[in-house]
Amino acid sequence: MEPTETRTARTDAAPARAASYRTMTAFTPADEERRAGVRRMKLTATGLLLFVAVVYALAEVAAHHGAGAWAEYVSAAAEAGMVGALADWFAVTALFRHPLGLPIPHTAIIPTKKDQLGVSLGEFVGENFLSRDVVRQRLRAVGIGSRLGAWLAEPEHADRVTAELGNALRGALTVLRDADVQAVVGEAITRRASAREIAPGIGKLLERIVADGGHRRAVDLVVARAHDWLELHRADVMVAVEGGAPGWTPRFVDRRVGERVYKELLRFVTEMRDMPSHPARGALDRFLTDFASDLQSDTETRARVERLKSEVLGRGEVQDLIASTWTAVRSMIVAAAEDERSELRQRVRAALLSLGTRMATEPKMQNKVDSWVEGAAVHVVTTYRAEITSLITDTVAGWDAEHTTRKIEAHIGRDLQFIRINGTVVGSLAGLLIHVVSRAVGA
Repeated sequence: MEPTETRTARTDAAPARAASYRTMTAFTPADEERRAGVRRMKLTATGLLLFVAVVYALAEVAAHHGAGAWAEYVSAAAEAGMVGALADWFAVTALFRHPLGLPIPHTAIIPTKKDQLGVSLGEFVGENFLSRDVVRQRLRAVGIGSRLGAWLAEPEHADRVTAELGNALRGALTVLRDADVQAVVGEAITRRASAREIAPGIGKLLERIVADGGHRRAVDLVVARAHDWLELHRADVMVAVEGGAPGWTPRFVDRRVGERVYKELLRFVTEMRDMPSHPARGALDRFLTDFASDLQSDTETRARVERLKSEVLGRGEVQDLIASTWTAVRSMIVAAAEDERSELRQRVRAALLSLGTRMATEPKMQNKVDSWVEGAAVHVVTTYRAEITSLITDTVAGWDAEHTTRKIEAHIGRDLQFIRINGTVVGSLAGLLIHVVSRAVGA
């Protein structure tokens, strides 16, 4: 059995659902105007029924008082008109309620068969509108690729799409929490760097740089700066040499040694700066070449680089730098998205115009876009068809039967009253024709 709490919850929720439904489907002024039209047509159809009934009664009285053959014809037509009017009144009334309040079988069809009608409507929509072939044919007939291309090829439309994309990008970046993104970026970079050995890649890069002579500019810069530094800091060199001399040596000897060391350093750096073929440069080339080879093939060297990499990545300063990268990137992207003259906006606009032109003029591109759209639509239809049709059936099942009946009657009841009027007129004509034929055959 169902738990008491569940039954109680459903019982308590029922009035709320009913109130919610009545709020969503409350009669609007337009609905009230339609209901007034229905009432007027009901009065017209009923008045026509009373009229033929009066005509029938008068014709019968006239026929019994010897009025002639015409009275019989009028009586037959009026009688058949009443039968047609009553039959159609019964049929129309049976759609919405029990005629005269009598529980006649197969009447009050809409309120009693509401849920079945919802299921049938859902199945009808699913079979005839949500099938794979129907969706493909309709989308193919529309020609989305060419239409979208022609629309995008217009500069004002490309500007509009660019602006909307900029707003969407800015909104997305604003919603994201910096702390969360920074953590994700930092963790992703650290994990990727830790999982991949960098020594071979560095070795290949260094080998290529040395082979192309790309390192020579760096060497030129270093020796030039070293030469300038030595000229400006002669005293510092002298102090460093004298400070490292033994305490028992005379001061003048320390000064002579310091001067000699300074001159030799300055000469070495000057020659290295001015001589591209200096032996030290060649030795540096050979060192870098050997080091590049060790980075690629020497196990110990590669292990040392990996340990150094791990130490560097583990430092708090490096993690802070990685995390702060997101802030700089986000600020740059937001500024570019807001500025109509930014390179980002201009490139997106140009790309949209180019894409629109291609889609509007190239059948191959049109077919590709159409295939994408059709594939996406077919996937949605085939995957979620049950959910879409259940939306119809569940919605209809949740409707209040009485309120739904009045709502539907307000929309189609006026046209249904014409059935009653037509039944009265057609019945009268049919009755007259039958009477004429009967008299002719009898004669």
